[in-house]
Order: sequence, then C-alpha cells, then structure tokens
Amino acid sequence: MKYSTLLVSLFITPLLVSCSDEITPNAMTKSDLAVDIVISGNNVFSGNGDASKAMDIAICGDIICAITPKGDVEYNAKQVIDAADFVVSPGFIDPHTHSLGELIEPVTSSNLNYLTQGVTTVVNGNDGAGIVDVRAVKNQLTKQGIGTNTALLVGHGGIRNQVMGRSDRHATAQELSQMMALTKQAMVDGAIGLSTGLYYVPGIYASTDEVIALAKVAAQYDGIYDTHLRDESTFNIGFLEAVDEAIQIVKAADIHLHLAHIKALGVDVWGQSKDVISKVNKAIDAGVSISADQYPWQASGTHLHSAVVPEWLMADSTEKFHQRLNDNVLKQRIDLEINENIRRRGGPDALLFTVADDQTLVGKTLAQVAKDRKMTAVDLVKELVQQAPIRVASFNMSNDDIERFMVQPWVVTSSDGTNGHPRKYASFPKKYRQYVQDQSLLSLAQFIKQSSFATATALKIPKRGLLKVGNYADIIVFDANALKDNATFSKWNVLSSGVNTVIVNGKVTIEAGAYKNVLAGTVITKH
Repeated sequence: MKYSTLLVSLFITPLLVSCSDEITPNAMTKSDLAVDIVISGNNVFSGNGDASKAMDIAICGDIICAITPKGDVEYNAKQVIDAADFVVSPGFIDPHTHSLGELIEPVTSSNLNYLTQGVTTVVNGNDGAGIVDVRAVKNQLTKQGIGTNTALLVGHGGIRNQVMGRSDRHATAQELSQMMALTKQAMVDGAIGLSTGLYYVPGIYASTDEVIALAKVAAQYDGIYDTHLRDESTFNIGFLEAVDEAIQIVKAADIHLHLAHIKALGVDVWGQSKDVISKVNKAIDAGVSISADQYPWQASGTHLHSAVVPEWLMADSTEKFHQRLNDNVLKQRIDLEINENIRRRGGPDALLFTVADDQTLVGKTLAQVAKDRKMTAVDLVKELVQQAPIRVASFNMSNDDIERFMVQPWVVTSSDGTNGHPRKYASFPKKYRQYVQDQSLLSLAQFIKQSSFATATALKIPKRGLLKVGNYADIIVFDANALKDNATFSKWNVLSSGVNTVIVNGKVTIEAGAYKNVLAGTVITKH
C-alpha cells in the first residue's frame, strides 16, 4: 500500500524531521506507520554539508516520508535496508552529461555507467547542442523508461542550426524572432534552461546580443543560462573576456549563470583561475547568481576538429569546409592556425586519440601517429578531419587551477561524459578518491554537497539532492572504503565500484552492488 505525504503527516507529524533538526532523546519509540522502505544507517549525510548522523529514513512510494534518529521508531516496513557503517546520501546529480543517446536507446537506457557512480539525475542538452523539441524528447523517454532521472536544456546551437544552419554571420531580426519562439516553446514544454556552446560551431558565430535575447526568454520561465564559454583559453577572445561576456549576458537577461566544466585550458591561461574566481566572487557580491561545474580530470575531451581546426573553416556545409581546407591559397593561414591550436593544447604529445573508426589511431598521440606516418602533425590533422569523426583527449590543465576551482562554494561536480574518456564512467568516484581520500582537499560532507544539494540548488531542481521529508527518494548507499574509479584512458568504459544501493524515485535499482533491471527514472521539468 502506498501513502500520500498528507496521509503520512496525519500519522506521524512529530516524526517528520530533517537530519539537522534537534530531537528530544527517547521522545518517540513506536509507530504503526506502514512504509515501503526503511534505510537504517550510522553515517547518513543530508546533503547540505552537515556532518553525518545515525538516522532511519522511511520511504512511502516515491517520497521520503520520515527521517528519525536511528532506532527511535519501529516502522512497519515492507523492506529494511541496513546500511550499517556505509555512507547514506542523496543521489548525486550530474549537471553536464551527454547521455541522451544512451537514454534513448533501450539497450543502454539504464544509464548504468552513471548509476554505478551514485548518480541518480543527469542533465542533457549541454554545450548548446542537440535538443530543440523538448516535448518530443520528454515523451519518448517517458514512454520507454529510463534508469536515471534527466533534466533537459534547450540548446542554442540546435536552435540556431535549425533556423540558419552553420552560417558564419549574425542573425537577422526575423531569424532572431524565430529562435526566440523556439526557445519559448522549449521552456513551456519543460526545459530547465538555455544552454550555449559559444566555442563551437554554430554558436561561436552568434553575437552577445543574440544570446541575451534568448536568455531573456528562458528567464521568463525561471530557467537558467548554462554556457560553454566562448573561450577557455586564447582561441578567440580569451578566457577572462569570455567570463566577462557570460556575466554580461546574465546581468542583461536577469537569469542564473551556470558555467559549464570550468577550466583554464592550456599553458597560456594556467593560473588565470585566480582572476576568474575573483571576477565571479565580485559578481556574486554584487547580486549576480552564478554557479559552475567541474570534472576532476586534467584532460578534456572533444572531437579532433573542434580541438584544433579554426572555426571559420567549418562554416556552412561539410563540403565547403573540405574545399577551404584543401585550398592552396589558404594553406599558409590554415597551417599556421592549426599549428597554433595544437600548441595551445600542449602540443601533439598532449592530444590522445580515443575514439576512431581507424583502430590503429586509438591509444596513440597525435605526435606518435604523425611520426609513424612520416607526416607533420598539421598535415595529419587535415587528413583525419576529412574522415569519420575522431575524438581526442586533450591533456591541457594544471592541478593548481583544478584545485582552486574545486574548493569554491559555487563549483559542483560533473562528468561532461563522452565516449573515449573515463570521465563518463568514473568522475564522481575519482573526485572522491583523489580529493577526499588521498589529498583531503574536501571533506566527505563537502563532496556530497557538491554532488547533490548544491547542484540541485544551482539548477533550480526542486525536491532533489537533499534528504528531507517530502523530497523525492533518490538515495544512495556506498562503502567509503571501496568507492573506486576503475576506468582509465586505455579502458575508458569500465564501471565504477563501491556503490552498494541506489534508489531512484523510491525504487531500488541497485541492490548489493547488482543492477536489478529497473527503470525508475523520470524526466524532470519546470512544470
């Protein structure tokens, strides 16, 4: 039998407490309340940054219906999960994934690579890519079932491509009106905000004013503005200037700013994390709402053409891109710019091929393959980008910058998960192992907050990310001594270990470390 929150409150109003509430010892000893699940643990973290407590969490249907000191109440439960000394926490929320393809395909819709990291909610539509018709995506995912919850961002790049293709120019008034209408429809249909990829084609061709206009539409529906900055290095306007542009956009649109996968990319901007942090803190102090996410890896991951090919070459169609690339009149300019982009990323030794149809490339660097084929790195790039898409890991970040960003209260955990990079399978356990266990840069409570409640707050996702009565029952239980990232750059798609139990919307999807073939996720919308 399933009980509504109202019915539960009639039975045990005195028992409906949060983990941080003070409770009179031995004030409550017995309850006749029938619940579906009780999780009993010695190390329960609410997700708000407080230390753990010994608590019992009762679940009725998909809702947390009671939280009481461990052993104080005897519940009539269908299932009792004894977490003992394992960690109990809210399910993690990943604000930046590229998991829509997996969720749409029935064979991968479990999103198991995220569930085994403790992630119960993922966001899709980041970097301005993909999603325009939010309603269609929502309906498809709801109909077939998904393993994790997902929230959807409407992509500026997808909208721009639909209205004006890959044209290297600013939008006309009519085109902007069409893009605003598409943004409005997506927000009405439940998108949590607008995403941009101003570094990528076609987003890079957009003016700041164009983005402001669309962000204003998202703001009308309490959405957020999630952005891959126009530059994280010195590719075009510069890292600091790109942060300035993002802040300018959200101030003009009166919308929350979320900086995607914040990083100082390449030796030219190493150390600029200090200036970026100063800019963000100054803006926050002035009343601007800002957050950011970060994955815990020194290497980023993207397509080879996105990493090193100048954006002006890729305008319009693929055919025109290839024509320009092979134009002898343009050769000197192209070679110089590609070579400079390779340098920015640390040189040909810092670019590792991770996904390619040609398996002889995978696991080798650009420098190694160029040497094997007796070619320059630039000529090899020009040859390869005219073939099937190739993904690379780009080792371009400094530990100092990573750590400076990580300890900021406005930075949360993400994966930016893509094929060929272990971040897709291991980001949350890696951050825990390296920065909590090994380096003590973060406490366990901080790590959990950065991975749950802080993320829900930044994205304006209600009733998730916090163990609180009335919130949805997205809960994980993991072994603090065994939570481990097993994926590597040579074996990027190995599941993480150490997560014992995962509950999504009140349903147990992983039990004793084993997936139960339960699709309990939902599409989270603003309405």
